[in-house]
Amino acid sequence: MKKIREEVQKHYREIARQISTEGQGCCCGPSSSCCSPITRIDINYQDEDLSALPAEALKASLGCANPHALAGLKEGETVLDLGSGGGIDVLVASRYVGPTGKVYGLDMTDEMLALANSNKERMEVANVEFLKGYIEEIPLPDESVDVVMSNCVINLSGDKGKVMSEIYRVLKPGGRLAIADIVSTREVPAEIRQVTSLWVSCIAGSLSVREYEELLTQAGLKQISVTPENYYTREVLQGLGADDTSLTEEQWAMADAAFAGALIKAVK
Repeated sequence: MKKIREEVQKHYREIARQISTEGQGCCCGPSSSCCSPITRIDINYQDEDLSALPAEALKASLGCANPHALAGLKEGETVLDLGSGGGIDVLVASRYVGPTGKVYGLDMTDEMLALANSNKERMEVANVEFLKGYIEEIPLPDESVDVVMSNCVINLSGDKGKVMSEIYRVLKPGGRLAIADIVSTREVPAEIRQVTSLWVSCIAGSLSVREYEELLTQAGLKQISVTPENYYTREVLQGLGADDTSLTEEQWAMADAAFAGALIKAVK
């Protein structure tokens, strides 16, 4: 777990530095998301959600879908975004919960937190707070939030069961989980899951749909739904850097479309 965490921190630290210094996009290119080069950010979100956001926040969007489509945020609610990165989902949520609400963003990388706070200052929002910490050890009290969101981050964790139990702990009774994440839709060769570039790009560490459902159930969550949406082709995986490995043609054939971006929801 420690090695995975270090690789992920290193990867996203460099992305934040690149955006801050060069105004570039992320690892898959300036026009695409690290976790979802299939779909552009502007078709995942409503135009009105993005119109007021700083360009740096949009460039730092590394997610795989729009968790707000599931969240149904309301005025006055308290929201937590796990792995908040440059802050796009936190800043969008701040508009839905309004001045009586509160949105926390949690990230483990100093450079991403600095970028997120810079974006917060540009927008002059008062109901947002970015926290440093790990998603396996959420630095918030029990039953303190109405909604937990996340956008293509939980798959990066080396202890997903702990993440789910922490989500359950911080949610209020009746609270909601609304996340976008990568899932595997069938078995793949072990060699695929050992490729570092696919770990940091949210692919290799993904759970199957059944595993996701089981972990959420074990944590105590109910009304669980895990719905694959966008399937990752061989070409997409190779574009994430996996073509530099020694995978065989047969292994590539097995990996083709074996992963998908999914929308996941549950209730405490």
